[in-house]
Amino acid sequence: MAHRYFIKLSYDGTPFHGWQIQKNAKSIQQCLNEALSTVLRTDIYTVGCGRTDTGVHAKKFYAHFEIESELTEVSDIVFRVNCILPKEIAVLHIFSVESNVHTRFTATSRTYEYLISHSKDPFSIKRTFEYRESLDIENMNRAAELMLNYKDFTSFSKLHSDAETNFCDIHHSLWEVQPMGLRFEIKANRFLRNMVRAIVGTMIELGRGKISLEDFTEIIEAKDRGKAGFSVPAQGLYLIDISYPKDAGVL
Repeated sequence: MAHRYFIKLSYDGTPFHGWQIQKNAKSIQQCLNEALSTVLRTDIYTVGCGRTDTGVHAKKFYAHFEIESELTEVSDIVFRVNCILPKEIAVLHIFSVESNVHTRFTATSRTYEYLISHSKDPFSIKRTFEYRESLDIENMNRAAELMLNYKDFTSFSKLHSDAETNFCDIHHSLWEVQPMGLRFEIKANRFLRNMVRAIVGTMIELGRGKISLEDFTEIIEAKDRGKAGFSVPAQGLYLIDISYPKDAGVL
């Protein structure tokens, strides 16, 4: 009987072409598979809680894998795997779960943040989106609250994606002013490809006064990606949390 294990990790997405394995491109999943296979001396294939695109970061990410033998000295395994992984990926924990607990399908919500810097900062070039124009945060927060009334976010979905549905339940959406600039946080049961970056780009146009709140409403209701604004760069986007049912045993 195979044993299922969860991996809790974080990563800087800058040098990778996203989470998912791709031909002729470096991915987080590939690096993790190779490191685990080396340490555990058997072929390991990890399944992620979602897919992050090229350049997107994760402060909290889960993957799972199965292995025939039960693992012992897990802390030593974590240490050895981290020694092999690139410096931009860190495994935080490895722990056992029941065989029916799945990183992607058991998850109940995901939370992202997007960071905007108002000034040039050489230390955050690949960590935030530098945008210096002043923005109407109050109006942007009106739009953030308005989104909670909708389910279909086709207007903010990557064209020709393989998603079975463009329906999402947004639980929380808020802009905050911070010392370095702005922070947007959004929590939902699921997200579409490119959704957060398209939402942020459209809200920036609202904050600049290029569109009105009524226009923003019409964009959502149009269910047309061509009506929405630009997609902000990947480097400001972070996956910061994934929630699971309390009885799933996820640390």
